[in-house]
Amino acid sequence: MNPLAKELNKVIQNGNPHLMDMMAEVGKNLFFPKGILSQSAEAREKAYKINATIGIAKEGNATMALPSVMANISGLPAEQSLTYAPSFGIPGLRSVWKEAIYEKNPSLAGKEVSLPVVTNGITHGISIFADVWVDPGDVVILPDMFWGNYNMILNVRKQATITHFKIFTEAGGYNTDAFEAKVKEEAAKNDKIIVLLNFPQNPTGYTLTVEEADRIVQILTEVAESGTNVIAVADDAYFGLFFEDDCLKESIFARLSGIHPRLLAVKLDGATKESYVWGLRVGFITYGSTIDADAEKVYDALARKTAGGVRGNISNASHLSQSIVLESMKSETFAAEKEDKYKILESRAKKVKAVLADPKYKDAWDVYPFNSGYFMCIRLKTVKAETLRVHLLDKYGVGLIALGDTDIRVAFSCLEEADVQLLFDTVLQGIEDLMAS
Repeated sequence: MNPLAKELNKVIQNGNPHLMDMMAEVGKNLFFPKGILSQSAEAREKAYKINATIGIAKEGNATMALPSVMANISGLPAEQSLTYAPSFGIPGLRSVWKEAIYEKNPSLAGKEVSLPVVTNGITHGISIFADVWVDPGDVVILPDMFWGNYNMILNVRKQATITHFKIFTEAGGYNTDAFEAKVKEEAAKNDKIIVLLNFPQNPTGYTLTVEEADRIVQILTEVAESGTNVIAVADDAYFGLFFEDDCLKESIFARLSGIHPRLLAVKLDGATKESYVWGLRVGFITYGSTIDADAEKVYDALARKTAGGVRGNISNASHLSQSIVLESMKSETFAAEKEDKYKILESRAKKVKAVLADPKYKDAWDVYPFNSGYFMCIRLKTVKAETLRVHLLDKYGVGLIALGDTDIRVAFSCLEEADVQLLFDTVLQGIEDLMAS
């Protein structure tokens, strides 16, 4: 094991030994290299005459750039757009994002969390999280309706064992009883469990109520108190898009951070959906834990392992993307711009609810609960989801996502409000076509 990894492990062990028990073998061996990186950093501070350490091209003491490239970048010099960013992420963005996390999550008041590490979007964040914390055979608990890429990252690539519980009760709420049963079943068999909590949820568009969130926090605390190590991962990709009053308006990460030494809370979020910049691929990993002493050093050690994972994977996320996100967040109009887009999506969600309240659809499908995010799902009663999807596409030019035998996912985020009624009427017509054939 590299001496730098041993040094980081010692810091983490002294702060909370349970974190080392949770960490994957890869994570234990990860470190952030010094070598060329540290020498270049020293040179940036002291090499006032000549600096021949940086692996980029310079011209006239400025970053070399093609005019045809810079012609398409407005307002950002090449130093902020074309150069390599640190593997941790650019410092200004990390700081601003951490401030925003505290602003958006009141339950974090008085708690310490890590400085976020920048990833190339949340998908990459999940993959880096898995490198640091997931060993083959580790148990990951997910609901029975979930984003398919979790399986690719956690099961196929990391060889974790994914186990499920039924997401909704028949009454239409989050199935906290099934969640409790599954969590406690796995905790009885394993020293460590990983619970992935995705709200607003993909594909259902559901966010916990405050009462449901409190119950989940209680369940995970009880499991930690029983002696099982718990890693609770909050995938907050669609954070902020809450459309009903009883939704939990903050990340469950905030309520799980610092509540028990055996519980590590991990926040995966990003500008992707929060700032409507899907292709810029800017995500973050943030840690919240109970640490006995010197939390800043422990969080720095965790960040160094995480950034080491980024460096050994993609080197760093795009400097241009990070600079665009940072400058946007610093803008005086940023909050108003976000509120404007939120209202558009909220209005679409309410239109979907209003249309689906019509009893003419009741024999064709049931509507899964939804109150947030980009999506909602229906459960078909009479035809197969894939058969209907293909029929709607071929005959009516309507595209939807089929999930399993019975479920159809609708992305109302990309629907104009005026098209909502037409969409569901067309789906109903498609079902009637298939029933008649």
